[in-house]
Amino acid sequence: MADAVITEYTGTRQGPVARYYQYGSEGVRVLDTKKNLQRLYMFDPTHDTMTERDPSHREKIVRRFIFDQNGMLEESFSFGMHPRTFRYENGGQQIAVREGGQYGAVGKIFSFDHNGITETAWGRHGEIERVYIFEDGNGAITERKDGWFGTADRTLVFEGINASVFREPEAFLQLLMFTERHEGEVENADTSRVADTLHAGGSKVTQSRFAFTGKKHTTPETPPDTKEDIRIDTIPDGDDAPEEALEDEPNKKSSEISYEDRKTGRKS
Repeated sequence: MADAVITEYTGTRQGPVARYYQYGSEGVRVLDTKKNLQRLYMFDPTHDTMTERDPSHREKIVRRFIFDQNGMLEESFSFGMHPRTFRYENGGQQIAVREGGQYGAVGKIFSFDHNGITETAWGRHGEIERVYIFEDGNGAITERKDGWFGTADRTLVFEGINASVFREPEAFLQLLMFTERHEGEVENADTSRVADTLHAGGSKVTQSRFAFTGKKHTTPETPPDTKEDIRIDTIPDGDDAPEEALEDEPNKKSSEISYEDRKTGRKS
């Protein structure tokens, strides 16, 4: 039997394809838009585990996900990556995510209902960060930011498998892990969206990992000309050539400039 294919679109299914997932009995192959292998996940049903492997060295385990009746433990074998635990609560109707292991602080809550799954940031009383909506016909899941009527961030379209399979908490955790964007992929997605905005005639939005480019927090006492100014100050002398350099004169050697001209900055 051929593997099922999940196609991820940026935004709605009318948007560009972002990646493909080949979903089979042995695991999941994550492919880029040119069908090149990017990530590899292997299932081990006998030990209730799923492992992320290095695509170029398949024997090397990058992460391991261990499932039990209480939820899932993520083990990371990469330097600087902290483990996470996903624990079923409220009769399996919620999943609590703890950063840094079993006793870490609750970072997110996933709640299941008949419409879909909500992801709540920063514990039980936070705001909805995103929702996963199972579309009619069990053919697609739409991920929206900031609530049920928020912006469509991406859409997963299923072929050869029903989207409803992932309504179950354990299956949803699998889906969450192999469709999770890594840091570099998030940056690339943002870059692509900026490019799409430019093609659509919009203005370019510059983002930097090292500088704040958002809106400034201002008060009524803040002078009007300083509000909402997000430009980065530059040193004119460092960016623009001096006016003298624009003149059509041959450059003189240092030895040909007199001492007095050096003091005054004049050209002889």
